[in-house]
Amino acid sequence: MDSAAELQAMRRRRLMTSIAVMSATVMQVIDTTIVNVALPQMQGQLNATPDQISWVLTSYLVASGIVMLLTGYFSDRIGQKRFLLLSIIGFTVSSLLCGISGSLSEIVSFRLLQGIFGAALVPLSQSIMVQIFPPEERGKAMAIWGVGVMVGPILGPTLGGWLTEALNWRWTFFINLPIGILSASLVWRSVSDTEIKKRDMDWLGLVLLAMGIGALQFILDRGNQDDWFEALSIQYATLVSVAGFLGFVWHGLTKHEHIIFDPAIFRDRNFTTASLLLAVFGLGLFGTLMLQPLMLENLLGYSAFDTGLMLAPRGIASMISMMLVGRLISRTDPRLLIILGMGVFSFGSWLTTLYSLNVTTAWIVLPAVIQGMGLGLVFVPLSTVAFSTLPPRLAADAAGIYSVMRTIGSSIGISIIATMMTNHAQVAWHNLDSNINRFNPAVNDYLRGLHMNSDSVAAPYILAQELGRQSSMLGMLDAFELVTWSFALMLPLVFFMRYQKPQPRELKEAG
Repeated sequence: MDSAAELQAMRRRRLMTSIAVMSATVMQVIDTTIVNVALPQMQGQLNATPDQISWVLTSYLVASGIVMLLTGYFSDRIGQKRFLLLSIIGFTVSSLLCGISGSLSEIVSFRLLQGIFGAALVPLSQSIMVQIFPPEERGKAMAIWGVGVMVGPILGPTLGGWLTEALNWRWTFFINLPIGILSASLVWRSVSDTEIKKRDMDWLGLVLLAMGIGALQFILDRGNQDDWFEALSIQYATLVSVAGFLGFVWHGLTKHEHIIFDPAIFRDRNFTTASLLLAVFGLGLFGTLMLQPLMLENLLGYSAFDTGLMLAPRGIASMISMMLVGRLISRTDPRLLIILGMGVFSFGSWLTTLYSLNVTTAWIVLPAVIQGMGLGLVFVPLSTVAFSTLPPRLAADAAGIYSVMRTIGSSIGISIIATMMTNHAQVAWHNLDSNINRFNPAVNDYLRGLHMNSDSVAAPYILAQELGRQSSMLGMLDAFELVTWSFALMLPLVFFMRYQKPQPRELKEAG
């Protein structure tokens, strides 16, 4: 009876810990996309230009990308419970400050603060989930964690669109307040703290790494709108990033004590391969999340809220898929699930290459559901394999690096997709433009359907508008094709990973 009661108490505590850390994770992950749909309204109220308002996103990404890598350091120095509480409280307070901001400089500063405090929430939650579940149930743990990490960015635009239309953009920040208070109280009651360890900071290494990651995030976020290396700011940022990364590598090879994270992490083949796969995974997920709202709102005329609703089925499908995988992963080789997921996602992405300006609602939702199923099949087993052969002492450091790889992969993916879409749309514009003249029967038929002819005053404007829509659609179709191939080309990397069936914790301890 005592052992049964203890087992029941342990499971209850594990459940409460999972709810505590996952509520914090969902809060932070949703915040990466919930603000996007509110930018136009935010721009008008803060009297900002499109170039200036983009710093609301850039400041958050740069800050979080740098601080994520310090997860292991601060977990050791102050304990993971204290660090998690500090992160949640800081993120919640900075969200409040963002919501009451009255100028562009204020909201950029507070978003920077929000990125600093929110950076550790995702890697900390992953590290804690790995610790509290035994090896044979780690697939279930990663399924629960994956639901929060993957569904958050997908449902963010839906929630953001509704809050912006029903209330105003400030509520995309205020929504964090009740979630943050609830999460902090749950963490205080249920999360166990870790032993505080003495760990010195490698300040030079931190500065070099911050230079590399911060400048890289700036390049990826601003490159497309600043015309890449035509802009001096991008050229300077590239020099800073290269110098930072090269300096950090040199520093790591010559310094053997008190480095930011243990290089032994990268000697683990599973973790290194999974991290590379995760970076490409970010291209597929966030590249698609960038393309479809643009298509729905700019080309097909959907509102922000309706666009969010159209994207919601992908999140629901991902959640169902992840929970299903959580039950299957302990019974099968996770690499098979990853391969199946890549195939399913690639098929869903291929269907998006058949889109047109006359696409129906059902045809938009169907590929999204298929993609969502594929994403769930990939993400959970990939996270499980990544940590399957790492010793527990490296879990916090590894979780930080793993999250950074996801963030950088997402930024690279968005930049590549945005650049390809823009360039291919320009090529399509020139190719189509050569066929638009008064001697083309198709042009005359099109104008006749609008009760016009080539001599009508409005004809050039109407034709230019349609030319823009058609060329943009062709650019998006080429970008959708790149997303399709990105997942298909990931397949060979799967075979570099090893699979070791986890043993129950009791057997490992007995051995």
